[in-house]
Amino acid sequence: MTRFKKRTLYGLGILAVAFPLVTLSGCNMGQYAEPAHTAQKFDAGIEVRDYAPMIAAEVEVSGERKEAISKGFRLIADYIFGNNEPKEKIAMTTPVIQQADAKKAGEKIAMTTPVIQQADGGSWKVQFIMPAEYTLETLPKPVNPAVKIKQIAGKKMAVIRFSGATGDDAKMAAKRAELEAYVKANNLKTTGEPVMAFYDPPWTLPFFRRNEIMLELK
Repeated sequence: MTRFKKRTLYGLGILAVAFPLVTLSGCNMGQYAEPAHTAQKFDAGIEVRDYAPMIAAEVEVSGERKEAISKGFRLIADYIFGNNEPKEKIAMTTPVIQQADAKKAGEKIAMTTPVIQQADGGSWKVQFIMPAEYTLETLPKPVNPAVKIKQIAGKKMAVIRFSGATGDDAKMAAKRAELEAYVKANNLKTTGEPVMAFYDPPWTLPFFRRNEIMLELK
């Protein structure tokens, strides 16, 4: 067998293994519900959305950004998988939401940005949005006191969507800057800390991931 044929067959073998993995990794989260919203405007890759009121399970965790979201994810996953009263499994939703804790940011972070990893760590809120069929009265109660159930008012958000690894702080910083430039150019007023939303499980290949950065509009 010639060297060219060997290389061709080797390449085809890699594709044969990689293709099903790539295909599966890009569609894992399609079965999960997203928070109810309507899109008002789409321009230059940025969307303005109106979100309906919702209920979230929230934890506060500390550490660097990527470490914090992993820690927060585990705590809330434990709650929805049955560590609650009356031990009811709650349907998974998407995305996982991460936001710098504005109340504590001044204590630990000189410039609070949830898209830039802080060398000295920080305080973060990590949330799962609960399925729409639940109310505060019907939602199972967390056993772990670290998990808080919160009612969230409806919001208007400016959102930029992009792919890439969860830990790619440089890309997230660039996308945040792009979103802030759009908001400023369109004379929109924001409130609160930026929100990061992650829609895919950690094994999803980076170029198939759906990530978003959101800014709440006044």
